[in-house]
Amino acid sequence: MDTESGIGQVSRDAERQPGFLIRRLHQIHTALFAEEAAGLEVTPPQYGVLSVIAAQPGLDQSAIAEEIGVDRATLASVVARLEAAGFVRRTISKADRRQKLLSLTPRGKAILTRMQDPVQRAQERILEPLPPKDREQFLKLLNRLVDGGNDHGRAKLRLR
Repeated sequence: MDTESGIGQVSRDAERQPGFLIRRLHQIHTALFAEEAAGLEVTPPQYGVLSVIAAQPGLDQSAIAEEIGVDRATLASVVARLEAAGFVRRTISKADRRQKLLSLTPRGKAILTRMQDPVQRAQERILEPLPPKDREQFLKLLNRLVDGGNDHGRAKLRLR
């Protein structure tokens, strides 16, 4: 380790850098999600899209992109994979032919139902290291960070 140049200090400081910790927590969540939802072949972003469509059938792709905070190109790619898997159906809006409206297929509804328990387990496991009394505060702080930084993201999340 080169202590004169400060390189060793950089690696030790990683544990205090929010960006590093947030990225690492995202990796952990992705692993937990994959473990819990093994065999269902739906990724976290795909699950997010399916959930929004289930809650608000008939939304257009741009609105869904805002609901989950991704750019439209990324959303189009996710939707194309969901459509190819038979989970969603795209229809052209009668009011505006440029809009593609999304709805779940019966297969999409079934996979979303099957995913409820695995996703809930992944959510619980990510918070498991925190004492129950700290979990709500942690989520409040995460929400504050997301709300405060929303304008800096590549795609804005529609905040309530």
